Amino acid sequence: MGHGQAPIAVVLAAALSVGLGACGGRAAGSRAPAAGQPAPGRPATRPVPPGAAGAPRPAGTRRSAAASAGGRGNGSRFLRLLIEPRDGIAPIYRLISGARSSVELTMYELADPAAEADLAADAARGVDVRVILDQHLARAANASAYRYLTARGVHVRWAPSGTIYHQKTLTVDGLTSVIMTGNLVAWDYPSTRDFAVIDSRPADVAAIVATFDADYAGRPIRPPDGADLVWSPTNAQATVLSVIAGARRTLALEDEEMRDPAVTSALAAAARRGVNVTITMTADPEWDQAFTRLSRAGAHLRLYPDGGGSLYIHAKAIVADAGLPDQRALVGSQNFSAASLDYNRELGILTSAPAIVSAVSATLAADFAGAARYRAPGQPPPGGHGQAAWCTASATVYDAARDENDVFVHSDQPYRSATATADGYSGTWRTGGTGYALIYLDGPPPGALITVRVGSAVCTARD
Repeated sequence: MGHGQAPIAVVLAAALSVGLGACGGRAAGSRAPAAGQPAPGRPATRPVPPGAAGAPRPAGTRRSAAASAGGRGNGSRFLRLLIEPRDGIAPIYRLISGARSSVELTMYELADPAAEADLAADAARGVDVRVILDQHLARAANASAYRYLTARGVHVRWAPSGTIYHQKTLTVDGLTSVIMTGNLVAWDYPSTRDFAVIDSRPADVAAIVATFDADYAGRPIRPPDGADLVWSPTNAQATVLSVIAGARRTLALEDEEMRDPAVTSALAAAARRGVNVTITMTADPEWDQAFTRLSRAGAHLRLYPDGGGSLYIHAKAIVADAGLPDQRALVGSQNFSAASLDYNRELGILTSAPAIVSAVSATLAADFAGAARYRAPGQPPPGGHGQAAWCTASATVYDAARDENDVFVHSDQPYRSATATADGYSGTWRTGGTGYALIYLDGPPPGALITVRVGSAVCTARD
């Protein structure tokens, strides 16, 4: 959305940002508590995130997907892929610190002391460093980075007001752009699934730079498509729907949100026409209606609990017909929401590059395999009997020294009290709309049999 767009669109976008904003409408720099959010008094101590003061900087010694996602044809030689958290943030740091003449960064949330220090160091040695930060929803989260960078010679601007700038893009020396699904937020790196496509195709980089220049100057612009770019709000929804409608055999996807009716309808239609649709997300009661509709249409959904150290699905990616001649992958900042597709400033990339499609596809398949199957309320688990209530439970040690345990529960009992007991100790929390709960159970020793009751359902686990 350009700075000079008609006022009615700005008003509508602002209205949609309430509940339809970037990153699931969560407060900038935070995640919504899981259905079993910490009970009052739970210690809040956590490991120091990478890049924070006193934390070791990632060594970047692991061979990343960026090193192997080259190949030939379909633009592959211009594209490399990072898979997070596996590959780590070090390749991004190296791009920033290796800049010779210019750095342009458009970022929804910036809270990474190491990245900020690299940007400041670039500016100190004469590199022209320019940064655009969102102010519509993430101004508070970005305020510290804004002050730090401005004080050190980095040219920082707030994104044009009235529009959510959810784009996450880095360009170095006018030669290489990184199109990211994730923000530069150090706390998120260890446990968040995200992708980054490193793009050196001249047409793409030129389009990204032209758009940055206009945004930085506050000029309206219709972002150029480059060779394979997907911008919101210009062509994002049409591209997403086209990828879904064009799938013949398989559709695999991850996203943080599932609230755009057109996308939900398209996915349901694909499942009904026989496409194998697999969806992996993080559980959130906001998406229950869409999940139920998709499940009933024949789509396969699996969810991770929101909290307790589980992998958090922040990636926004679709792979259609992996392994077939017309395979395609769409990776970018776009969530499946009306705000993200129709009003925000967002950027993604659509590619058929075999190495990129293969790597994203393999990651989505592994994530799907590791998540719990979604079942609509009242739907029994595999091998269940009729409509009997059911639950499954697993447990992990939170703090062995204190005998503190996290008990994850999945059930067909939404909005019910879930209680875990073991050796005379108990903990209780309420399930969310998808039947998930995270219960803090403090006291029982390692290996104790934990019994969970959710309504009339009973299940057991050991840590």
